[in-house]
Amino acid sequence: MFGRYSQARKIFCVGLNKTGTTSLKFALGELGFKVGDEEKAKGLLDSWAMRDFRPIVKYCKSAEAFQDSPFSFPYTYVALDQAFPGSKFILTERDDPDQWVSSLINFHGKLWANGQTPTKEHLQAAFNSSPGRPWKVNRLLFDTPESDPYNREILIRFYNEYNRGIKDYFKERKMDLLVINLNDKSSYNKFCSFLSVNPVREVFPKLNSSH
Repeated sequence: MFGRYSQARKIFCVGLNKTGTTSLKFALGELGFKVGDEEKAKGLLDSWAMRDFRPIVKYCKSAEAFQDSPFSFPYTYVALDQAFPGSKFILTERDDPDQWVSSLINFHGKLWANGQTPTKEHLQAAFNSSPGRPWKVNRLLFDTPESDPYNREILIRFYNEYNRGIKDYFKERKMDLLVINLNDKSSYNKFCSFLSVNPVREVFPKLNSSH
């Protein structure tokens, strides 16, 4: 069994939102790992934006496993790898980047834009832990025009560069990084093997799906 609530070793789910991270969170909890509080983690956005990872490292002492923001943001995995040597990192992917973009737009559209592709005005008026946070996150992550915050070509490039950066960082340490697509029926067993735990089901549950 992977270390139970170890302060030195953690599990970091670094896949982008809408790559199965909610299902991953459920699976970790089902296996008995203590998963960090997402709402508290979202409050670390300003620290991440300043590249001050000290509050994020401090927060990570509260649990064993973490997902969603700021763990799905660029650069965070580097700081956490240095702060918690021997930790495990899980990168979840979609079948292709275009599928990820469509899922992101569909999900955000349902939340904040009555099913439409969200505009700047939609995001500025939206609430996600705090008023206007969706717009702030969009600006911090994506180099898209304000008039087209979900520009498909730019988002595809972001997805590819983010995933490539993680794989490149761990290329000489493959035992520390698991790359999985939750649509792959073998992914759950790979996940359990990576964490040295016994599986309690055959496949990942499908949660919070927006295609």
